Amino acid sequence: MAKSSPKRRSSGRSKKKQNKSSAGSGFRARLWRVAWRLGLVGIVILAGWTVYLDAIVTSKFEGRRWEVPSRVYARPLELYDGAALTSTGLSHELSMLGYAPVRSANEPGTFSRAGRRFEIHTRAFLFPDGREKPRRLRFEIAQDRVADFRVVSGGNAPVVRLDPVQIGGIYPAHKEDRILIQLEDMPDYFPTALLATEDRDFFDHWGVAPLSIARALWVNMQAGRVVQGGSTLTQQLVKNLYLSREQTLIRKGNEALMAMLLELHYDKSAILETYLNEVYLGQAGPRAIHGFGLASQFYFGEPFQDLDLHEVALLVAIIKGPSYYDPRRHPQRALERRNLVLDLLEDTGKVPASEIQKARQRGLDVVGKPSYTDARYPAYLDLVRRHLAREYKDEDLQSEGLRIFTTLNPEVQRATESAVEQTLNQLEGGRKEKQLEAAAVVTSRDSGEVVALVGGRDPQFAGFNRAVDAERPIGSLIKPFIYLTALSQPERYTLITPVKDQPFSLVFDDGRRWEPENYDKQAHGVVPLHQALSKSYNLATVRVGLDVGIDAVIETLQRLGVGQPISSYPSMLLGAVNLSPVDVASLYQSLATSGFNTPLRTIREVTTSSGESLTRYGLDVDQVVDPAAVHLIQYAMQEVMQEGTGRSAYRTLSSDLGLAGKTGTTNDGRDSWFAGFSGDLVTVTWVGRDDNGPTALTGATGALPVWANVMAQIPQYGFSPIVPSEVQYQWVNSEKQALTDESCSDARFIPFIAGSAPTDTINCSGDFTRRLRSWFEGIF
Repeated sequence: MAKSSPKRRSSGRSKKKQNKSSAGSGFRARLWRVAWRLGLVGIVILAGWTVYLDAIVTSKFEGRRWEVPSRVYARPLELYDGAALTSTGLSHELSMLGYAPVRSANEPGTFSRAGRRFEIHTRAFLFPDGREKPRRLRFEIAQDRVADFRVVSGGNAPVVRLDPVQIGGIYPAHKEDRILIQLEDMPDYFPTALLATEDRDFFDHWGVAPLSIARALWVNMQAGRVVQGGSTLTQQLVKNLYLSREQTLIRKGNEALMAMLLELHYDKSAILETYLNEVYLGQAGPRAIHGFGLASQFYFGEPFQDLDLHEVALLVAIIKGPSYYDPRRHPQRALERRNLVLDLLEDTGKVPASEIQKARQRGLDVVGKPSYTDARYPAYLDLVRRHLAREYKDEDLQSEGLRIFTTLNPEVQRATESAVEQTLNQLEGGRKEKQLEAAAVVTSRDSGEVVALVGGRDPQFAGFNRAVDAERPIGSLIKPFIYLTALSQPERYTLITPVKDQPFSLVFDDGRRWEPENYDKQAHGVVPLHQALSKSYNLATVRVGLDVGIDAVIETLQRLGVGQPISSYPSMLLGAVNLSPVDVASLYQSLATSGFNTPLRTIREVTTSSGESLTRYGLDVDQVVDPAAVHLIQYAMQEVMQEGTGRSAYRTLSSDLGLAGKTGTTNDGRDSWFAGFSGDLVTVTWVGRDDNGPTALTGATGALPVWANVMAQIPQYGFSPIVPSEVQYQWVNSEKQALTDESCSDARFIPFIAGSAPTDTINCSGDFTRRLRSWFEGIF
């Protein structure tokens, strides 16, 4: 085999090298081409992704509209000389408002007490009629009245209002809660403290600050722990607004990119203001506390703009971990973090060292509990929402940040809840099975404002609202309206008209027989009308009702506000009419106000978040019944309390307190009712079972003790009605239907509509002297 020459071998190797070089160059070229194409594709994808994120950033930010829940307030407590108030009630209200007990009330939201003397420094509050300034007050409470009232500072005023208790809210489905604020609301040093702690270069970076990240690393390394974050405020805002909390590189990349896009489109002021309202700062049950406006109220019970330096530092400190630094649950952690914020603030040199030092020496000053809960009075708020539904949509109530000023009186509410719970426990003794339920409604007698409402024995249970939805037969509560119908015919009926309380029967066309009877199964003969009502005699009442006409009685009920249809059966004369406690309260309100139909109100005014009035719910009354006839019924209802079925109330209440009322009982004690009023309040109570089962209770032994226990806890004036001009009082012997002498043992001072008083006169021995005198006058 021939061997190749060296020259030819060298040429072959060279060609191989050239081939290899050529192949490598081709591979690199192909690699570059692939890389270039991949890079190009990546750039295109990144550009597309950036455009997509930009669309998200701009659309959500520009369309950003927070759903701000509506806030519901109780009536403000008014303080002035002579105001009805107990020391217990005032202490309870101050506790609900989060006022701090101190030695000297030098700061808004504090109070001091020495025996019956109080000193209170009120907070500022924006009421519908204007902003109330903080004032320092001194007064004492003597005999359940405010006395020696003085305004020490803040501007003199004869009446000073405390900020109202927030009793609930109407929240959107996501349960985020906030009070919107603007940049000008920031208190002194707040922006300095916020930026010194969270983002020193906020006004210099473009959304992402590498130097801040490096600085945070350095500070954290020096401290040996994480004391400063590297994310800018813009990044934090992006995370809260657009992203989840997962810690992945992709999410961090999106966060940085979106932060830069946000900075590209919007100025620093818009970003900062959005951050102030968006940042998460705590949790109140199911509600999330967002923004510094609400956090200020949540932790300090004060408006954001009124915070002091140590409070400002605490709010900034909480940003890092609202749960970990919760000042109520972890006060030491929160204190250390707050002081760290003060240290960072001092490093800026923008706050005098002396002020920093004073702030360090302050406690956390967090109120013991928030000045409101999610729904402190669910039954009452249920009625408020029903009233609001007449004019406002749910979505507006959940998102527009409306301020709803109600008529609820927290002290009367507390007394009512306590009376219901304690009395039911007493009625059931030590029985483990709690079968009894109850409901109560308390209104202001003059205005029809609902000041308290209890929907069951557990007032915190937000379920079936018996005060509004439990429509039950009202039993003898209907009797005053039957007699009112009769007394509206003074030519036929007066309070002393004799009425037969004797058995009788009605036979209907289909052969059925109805035979009413009294509760005690006894007949009482012929009795005067006022006695038939005060003793709640059934037989006498049905006779009167049939005489004046069932339809006439129904008309009276409807004129006084009963809206639902009522069946025209004789049994309705014994209370076979289903009404709720709220319906009954509305009905008796008319009796308490001398025949004025006064719709019940739970709301005084609705305003926007900035205080602009939207709806004012004024007093709306309509005289629908003759006040003279109502005055006669009021007389008989006072007799119920003094001599009739309601007299046991005075075992609990002072005998000096004038009251009017009526018991109601249905068959087998299934419903126990009491409705009555004083000079200030109308109160209706019901006791029974949810399964409509029988009880051993009557109106006097079930609902009346609840009613009396409610009224006994509330300072109030007795009922003393104004006598209409058409009414005249006469001393009469009611059994003889004759005028008599005041000194006679059986004399009773009874009102009559003009022209309806008896003309006969009888003396103490029973002689008809007037008739005899008339006979002589006829002769001469």
